[in-house]
Amino acid sequence: MNWTWIILAASVVVIVFGFVVAFGAPYVPTLKSQRESALDLFDFEAGQTLVELGCGDGSMVLAAAKRGLKVYGYELNPVLLLITYARTFKYRKHVILTLGNFWNGVWPRTDGIYVFLLDRYMIKLNKKIIHNYPSQKIKLVSYAFRVPDRKHISENNGMYLYEYKPSTDS
Repeated sequence: MNWTWIILAASVVVIVFGFVVAFGAPYVPTLKSQRESALDLFDFEAGQTLVELGCGDGSMVLAAAKRGLKVYGYELNPVLLLITYARTFKYRKHVILTLGNFWNGVWPRTDGIYVFLLDRYMIKLNKKIIHNYPSQKIKLVSYAFRVPDRKHISENNGMYLYEYKPSTDS
């Protein structure tokens, strides 16, 4: 057994899965009950649009696509994005995946955003939503972490629902 290849492979896995913490959160799969709670909080109809920032293994993207939503998933980890692509292939007409840092650029027009970000990124997220959607109503569901200085309108199973309205955020 060649230990060099094992150590190299382990190092690549640690780098690929570890460096994303500098941009949002580590990979932690969302449980089925939590996915359902988040989607229930959004209360979207088929055809509406959801953006997931850091889509991981695609479990939320898949659950949303099964409900008939159009879903944009952003992921920095290429291994996880490939897994998401494979899991959502059947729903490819409803799913658009992007490899890269979601903080860069303008996000697509959407009805809602789902995130599981670390606490230290929530202020930045709040500012980005206000900047990207100045004249649009947006729902945000955040798993576990709250947006500072913004009151959530509902909570379910560790998910916090926020609404951004043009009249109060511009």
